Amino acid sequence: MLREFGIDDILLLLTGAKWTVLLSLIAFTGGGLLGLMVAIGRVFGPGPLKFLIECYIRAIQGTPLLGQLFLFYFGFSIFGFDVSAWVAISVAMVFFSSAFLGDSWRGCIEAIPKTQWEAADALGMSFVQKLCYVVLPQAARIAIPSTVGFMAQIVKNTSLAAVVGFVDLLRMGQLVTAATFQPLTVYLVVAFMYFAMCYPLSQWSRILERRYNATHQH
Repeated sequence: MLREFGIDDILLLLTGAKWTVLLSLIAFTGGGLLGLMVAIGRVFGPGPLKFLIECYIRAIQGTPLLGQLFLFYFGFSIFGFDVSAWVAISVAMVFFSSAFLGDSWRGCIEAIPKTQWEAADALGMSFVQKLCYVVLPQAARIAIPSTVGFMAQIVKNTSLAAVVGFVDLLRMGQLVTAATFQPLTVYLVVAFMYFAMCYPLSQWSRILERRYNATHQH
């Protein structure tokens, strides 16, 4: 039986939004940790490792995220692993995020002038000390605007998880639409919730970018 769209449905959509936020946090945190290793390996690793990392980045960036979600969702079962949609999607999102963040952060590391390395050498720092105390802190300041902007992309990309049955905000919107048969109302609310999550991140990214550019103009 169809029902009118009401407060109970909004609460259901908020529950879906909660899972969207949680999936986004997992994708960003896991992808950030793996992406940092990707960036460091791409810049400082031996030739074969750099080649493998480059292939990994190109494979992730060169294929649609939806295809990657299907690959992990169905791929685990092929190899005998019975995992939930939540686990499969989380793993796929972590790998997706790591490739983009790793490639972006690689450029930030390479943007640090060689004179910084030379100054650290003059102080007798080890490679790890130079990386932790000189290079990465400066690279992080460069990376913050683009990284915050990518966080908004992660939130929007999680909507693809609905295709494999994960009940995030978009999937919950589909379920509420089926129960109320008011797609325009439901999806307007869904769109507003996505906007409420993504717009502050986009604005924050622009503010940080302007501050960074202003700092380097003086």
